[in-house]
This record gives sequence, structure tokens and C-alpha cells, in this order.
Amino acid sequence: MNPRDLSLPEWALSERARKLTSSAIREILKITERPDVISFAGGLPSPATFPNERIAQAAQRLLTADPNGALQYSATEGYMPLREWVAERYSTGGVEIRPSQVLITTGSQQALDLLGKTLIDAGSKVLVETPTYLGALQSFSLYAPTYVQVPTDHAGLIPEGLTPELTRDARLLYAQPNFQNPTGRRLPLERREQLAALAREGAFPVIEDDPYGALDYRGTPLPTLLSFAPEHIVHLGTFSKVLAPGLRLGYLIAPENLHFKLVQAKQATDLHTPSFTQRIAYDVIKDGFLDEHIPSIRTLYREQCDAMHDALAKHMPEGVTWNRPEGGMFLWVDLPERVDSMELLEASIAEGVAFVPGAPFYANEARMNTLRLSFVTVPPAKIDEGIARLAALIRARI
Repeated sequence: MNPRDLSLPEWALSERARKLTSSAIREILKITERPDVISFAGGLPSPATFPNERIAQAAQRLLTADPNGALQYSATEGYMPLREWVAERYSTGGVEIRPSQVLITTGSQQALDLLGKTLIDAGSKVLVETPTYLGALQSFSLYAPTYVQVPTDHAGLIPEGLTPELTRDARLLYAQPNFQNPTGRRLPLERREQLAALAREGAFPVIEDDPYGALDYRGTPLPTLLSFAPEHIVHLGTFSKVLAPGLRLGYLIAPENLHFKLVQAKQATDLHTPSFTQRIAYDVIKDGFLDEHIPSIRTLYREQCDAMHDALAKHMPEGVTWNRPEGGMFLWVDLPERVDSMELLEASIAEGVAFVPGAPFYANEARMNTLRLSFVTVPPAKIDEGIARLAALIRARI
């Protein structure tokens, strides 16, 4: 029997629930479960990068040596050895990060939700890049902010555009300086220094969301915003892109006065991030494993990024432009103005190719002639085949 055919009570929903919308990406991913679809849609790490054996061994060790600790409730702030590991890893350039600043979250998406609960009231001004991460918009929108898009270009956020008029009464500025989702762009060093200087002067926190910073193809990372202004930056990180997303482990680093409120918000949300997965992650990484593992991820993603760039150059018609990211998982495409990527998606799926239209990544004034491509889960031969199909559809619409 179809559940929709059952007679169900018409319960009243909250205004917040009535405003909820599904993630455009998650809806597209349902389609990509078809084996015949070449999917450039998901922001999913490649399963080839998961250290399955190490995780299995760590789980077995924990269940043998300390099953009660691994399976019991634990502190809201997180497993102390893991918090100490995060604090030590970010204590660079003369900056000391204390474990008391670290909160382990159930994925970095939860960190966004906790920040929304803690910092945003209905109508609060929230500053975001143009375009910006869809998951952040989806999370913050629960708290009914007023979004203000800040000026950006091919290199990312433009600090000079953060004028007193634009930033007045803002509650937060949300940014992804490293290989941004969706555009793949990386904020240059000079702009990082300028943005950190503005953060030190500002009356609101800068949220530095950094899930992709380790995925620099050349292994030449730029300093975090946190390292320039640790008392004015809230830094978000995750183990999803360097270990496995199914562990659902993220973390945030915040000044201790804000950290205290975030802990209270998390207590009301889920008490704590699972003890078992926290301890597994710590067991895997405690002896320097990530420094050995991450270079292999970079190599794989660089090769697949190069394959997509070559396929685009080979197949795309004149008038289509794209960037060449230095790291991360995404590439951003600009189409001729008359091509609507939402309409293009329907035709593309019929041809067995999926991507994410660009419009959902804009808080305001969406550009319909943009799209995001992810290359990390598709082998090079399939990348070429998929881009060739997509290019033919675009060519027919120009």
C-alpha cells in the first residue's frame, strides 16, 4: 500500500518546517544511483581513498581494549585526545590553539547548524560569497536571515568590497577560502591577510569553512585565516574528505566565549558526536597517518581534474568557459547567457549525464547559465565520454 493513500492527521507544522526545502544536490543524487548515469553531480569523495583496512583494524582494537569507553556516552565537547590532536595541528606560525577551543561535531554540516542557532536571529544580516556553498545556505536559512552577497571574482572574495555600509550590523561572514564549493577557487595570500585584518576590526565573526584545504594538488597550502586572527575567526574542518564521510566527523575551532555557547547548542541537539567514530578516527590518525595518506588523494584528484580539463578543452563549443582549480573536488562552468542549466540538466540526464546547476548556490540573484562539475568519482575515460555528451547538448542550444 502506498503510504500516501493512508488517511493521516493534518498536523500543524512550524513556520520553520514549512519553509524547509530539499537540497538540490541530494535530489539529483537520487537520479545518479542509476548505473547508466555518468555523474559529475555529487560532492562525494572517491571510495578509492577510504582507508578501509585501517579503520576496520582500529574498530577491532577499540572493541577489544576498551569497548565500554567506545560505546558509552561521552563529553559534548568531544573525545579529548582527538581535540588535542586538532589543537596541535592548527597551532602553527606562533599561534596556540587550545583544546578548550575545539568542538567535535557530527560532520561539519552540524557545525554550520550550531553556528546558525547561536548567531542568527530572524532577519539577521548574513554575508556570503557569490556563489556560495549550498549546504551553508540550507542550514542558515532555517533561522531566517537576510543574505547579503559580497563581491567576488575569479580569485574569490574581494576584501575591498566589504565596506562599512555592506557589513554594518552583520552577524557573520561565511567564506570558503580553499577550493570553494562550488567554484573551486582559492583565496590568494594577500586577500587572506586583508580579510583577517578586517576580522580583527569587525564586530562579527568570520566563519572559515575549510573542508578541502588539504586537497591542494601541489602540496603548497596557504595559511588559514585562523592563523592570522585566532580570536576573530571560527574555523570549520572535517575528516570526511581525508578519511571517510560515513564517520560523520567534523570539528570547529572558536574563541572560548563562543565555544561555550556552541557546546550548549550541541547539548540540546545530540548530546555528543558518537564516541565510537571519534575514537576510531583518533586511533587511525594519531601516529601521523594523514601525512602519508593525503598525498595519494591529491595525486588521484589531480589526475582526474586534468582529465576533465582536457575533455572540456576537447569537446566544449566556443562561448563556454571554466576554471582550472589548484585543488579540491569541483570545477565551475559558465555557459552562454541564453543557456539555462536547469533546463539543460533535464536533457542531460536523459542522455545519461548528471551535473549540478549553478543557480542553487546563489543566495540572491542567481545566474542560470552556470553549473558545477565534480570529477573525483569518475574515471578519466568516463569523464571524456560524459563531457562529450554534455558538450553536444550545449552546442545544440547555442
